[in-house]
Amino acid sequence: MSRYYLNYLDELESEAIFILREVWAQFQNPVILFSGGKDSIVVTHLAKKAFYPSRIPFPLMHVDTGHNFPETIRFRDDLINELEAQLIVGSVQESIDQGRVAEERGKNATRNALQITTLLDAIEMHKVDCAIGGGRRDEEKARAKERFFSHRDDFGQWDPKNQRPELWNLLNGKHFEGEHFRAFPISNWTEMDVWNYILRENIKIPSLYFAHEREVVWRSNSWIPVSEHLKLEDGEKVLTKKIRFRTLGDITITGGIESEADTLEKIVTEVAAMKQTERGNRSDDKRSETAMEDRKRQGYF
Repeated sequence: MSRYYLNYLDELESEAIFILREVWAQFQNPVILFSGGKDSIVVTHLAKKAFYPSRIPFPLMHVDTGHNFPETIRFRDDLINELEAQLIVGSVQESIDQGRVAEERGKNATRNALQITTLLDAIEMHKVDCAIGGGRRDEEKARAKERFFSHRDDFGQWDPKNQRPELWNLLNGKHFEGEHFRAFPISNWTEMDVWNYILRENIKIPSLYFAHEREVVWRSNSWIPVSEHLKLEDGEKVLTKKIRFRTLGDITITGGIESEADTLEKIVTEVAAMKQTERGNRSDDKRSETAMEDRKRQGYF
């Protein structure tokens, strides 16, 4: 009798699909937090599989900072049309215009933290009781503390010491009015797992992940792309480099790496040899040792 073998990607996929179905079973109004990055794309692909042949039964929510890569927005809109899904957009610019948040100033100004208010306002407006994200435990030490079902209080805040135990794959989504959950179906995945899965499933991703020539400046030990939102400092030189991005955020804070990886196969080979975390090129994470955890406690993704 031949021995049954389950590929590790099949195991991860099965676990993620189980969590997505648990979200749909336990919550009344869930959404997928969609950024246009590879992780949220994979979560959306998994949701498509989880509920096939039906459409994805919940909307996708995007917090638009106004400083996105144009390629990311085009990809988002094309995917929404392909899936025939509902898209909810929260605008950071509207939050600024309404006086809900104040624009940062200075060389390293970013709208990243401003997303918190916009996200929580969108969650409250649309009565979302579970926001499904693409966070993974290997990304950053604060995210390593997350559970599959991550409880948020009625202020949208995260307390790592007040989370539900998840023994024997039992997930507890009970909450009081005003509270909500974040769910992370791919928590146990690594960056390498994500790329191997994208390669296996032939999932479409933004062109930004592939090596391409782009005008950049060297700042915070990364190649920051030149854009209308970037203010050049004295002595900074604009160069044209062949780069790609390992993670996507605002165009003002997302650093690229020099690379020749212009195919999925080459990306997988390159990532396998990497020693630095993919968020090592995100300048917003370099503000302090606890930058990510501080933001998460306030309601960040």
